[in-house]
Amino acid sequence: MTPSAQDTPRSAAPTDRTRRTDHVRLLWVLAVVVVLIDQGTKAWAVSALADGRRVAVLGDLLGLVLLRNPGAAFSFATGQTWFFTLIATAVTVVVLRVSRRLGSRWWAIALGLVLGGAVGNLIDRLLRSPGALRGHVVDFIDYGGLFVGNVADIAIVAAAGVIMVLSLYGLEIDGSRAGRSKESEKSEESVEPEESVELEGAEESEEPEDTAEELAVSSQEVADGTQQA
Repeated sequence: MTPSAQDTPRSAAPTDRTRRTDHVRLLWVLAVVVVLIDQGTKAWAVSALADGRRVAVLGDLLGLVLLRNPGAAFSFATGQTWFFTLIATAVTVVVLRVSRRLGSRWWAIALGLVLGGAVGNLIDRLLRSPGALRGHVVDFIDYGGLFVGNVADIAIVAAAGVIMVLSLYGLEIDGSRAGRSKESEKSEESVEPEESVELEGAEESEEPEDTAEELAVSSQEVADGTQQA
């Protein structure tokens, strides 16, 4: 049974809703994974690196050393703990609001990394010493003495890279291309089947005309033969 035109929008709506739900679920799962890994590695660093020694991983290029950071990611802008606490809170709220319009798996990954990284460092600022909103973030990954970071910082930087690529490709959060709404893309896709149906209908309508002309010619020949007889 062929679905009617009225049934098509109803069947398409649950598909979009299901896809959006899957993307939001991916965002949350990724964010939770980032937070768990971040807090787990920080707890390990506080315990294993408490003596202040540096553990070399790749010589002088990469190592592990415990550092309590009152500033931004990778130990930048120290001394502004309360300010970065507010920024992390604002980023978390914005990501949660934007997630309602998710229509792209890659944007779900990017926002999941941002949310996980922001929450990971926000937990430190809220719960660690010297106090709420002034807590120092635990950093322990030493990048050749240039800066020290943690897993949450890595997630935030990775998310920034993904967002830059998505922006270059013009992919919006809702899954549409820049300058084109999702509704316009769907309407363009629906026009093509309609045009093909019209062409098929036109071809079918030409066949009876050709048949009628053949019958008319045959009838004329028969009539002429009868008159001659």
